[in-house]
Amino acid sequence: MKTKNILCLLVLAASATGAATAHAVPLSLQDAVITASYNGAADGMLGLDHLFAQEPGSNTTRLDPTDTGVEFLTSDFLFGVDFSRSGALTVFANGAVTPGAYSMRFDFGNTLAGRIGAFRFVGTNGASGVPGLSIVDAHTIALDLGAVAWSEFGSFTAQLDAPNEVPEPASAALALAGLAAMAFAARSRKPHA
Repeated sequence: MKTKNILCLLVLAASATGAATAHAVPLSLQDAVITASYNGAADGMLGLDHLFAQEPGSNTTRLDPTDTGVEFLTSDFLFGVDFSRSGALTVFANGAVTPGAYSMRFDFGNTLAGRIGAFRFVGTNGASGVPGLSIVDAHTIALDLGAVAWSEFGSFTAQLDAPNEVPEPASAALALAGLAAMAFAARSRKPHA
């Protein structure tokens, strides 16, 4: 009898653990239009659609479908910013960067295929430290680069993910197995006539 109760508890624990498991799903940026700011200023970002010229509206650009260059340069030319269709964001140092307060914000408006569910650091190449990554709302992200130490031409990459709202089939199966085990244990406790 105790063995059956222990079995039920193990199945229920496995079910609860499986239900909490979720996998990140990259957010497609195909056809995205991005409005950016640098250190709180719209004129601090220069977009590819404006050929990086300092002019009104140059902080807005479309995702480069050819993936041949960056979508933005900062107006001080310290950083280049590139987005991929698969939701990766890469920030490049264009040379020597002195330590300081550097921040960026990117707003995709209603041009995304879905909402931003997660924004995670992926790795660096010639940069150390971890940037501050935050989701402002369902279509806007922010970066704080103050904790990043840059080598010349270093970079870091982060990934935008869509929310994973679909339960995994294994979780549902484990939950049903737990219910079946409980029913079996309850039935076996009843005296037989």
